[in-house]
Amino acid sequence: MKNNKLILGIAALTLVVFFMISADHIDAPAVQGGSSDITDFYAFQGEDTNNLVFVANVQGLLSPSATATATFDENVLIEFNIDTTGDNVEDLVIQAIPRDGKMYFFGPTAPTATGLNSAIETMATQSVVDITTYGTSASVANNAGMRFFAGPRDDPFFMDFAQYSAIIGGTATSFNNPGSDTFAGSNVMSVVVEVPKSMIGTSGTINTWVESKSKQ
Repeated sequence: MKNNKLILGIAALTLVVFFMISADHIDAPAVQGGSSDITDFYAFQGEDTNNLVFVANVQGLLSPSATATATFDENVLIEFNIDTTGDNVEDLVIQAIPRDGKMYFFGPTAPTATGLNSAIETMATQSVVDITTYGTSASVANNAGMRFFAGPRDDPFFMDFAQYSAIIGGTATSFNNPGSDTFAGSNVMSVVVEVPKSMIGTSGTINTWVESKSKQ
């Protein structure tokens, strides 16, 4: 699970099933290399400063050849969690679930269940976007002031693992500038949501994290 803190300035899919948490970064043995493995989570202010952007990347270290056939797992729910009261319990969620080449989004909405279990919030605002296929122009959907994307993208995370290992091993004392990007040439499956701040809260602090949850 990735956890960030942000300061704020300011037709239904018939699916009612329960999910259980099952993912973290590539260092989680139970999900390493699997379809629910979260590589990174990003949350930042949008180009339109009235909006926030949430990005969840899964299925890391995809080669170009593997990316060409990679798909989102229809048994894996991606859930963006937003805590607006500072108690580290989600007050709002935005959920993403794939079906038949499309990504369905629900929320932001108050969840009916918190913590490790989730139910798909089919009564919340629903949006849908075609999942972009590898090597094609991005398909972006707009609904109720929100924007959505799902599909393969270059892995934006930079890490020089060889130099890191040298530092840990005592044969180097610092990273090089710029160093060598271990993830160069590898891709991820990315889910992106841009949402108006007014849908979350106009001022104050939020905590936000992402989970992937596999159908049980």
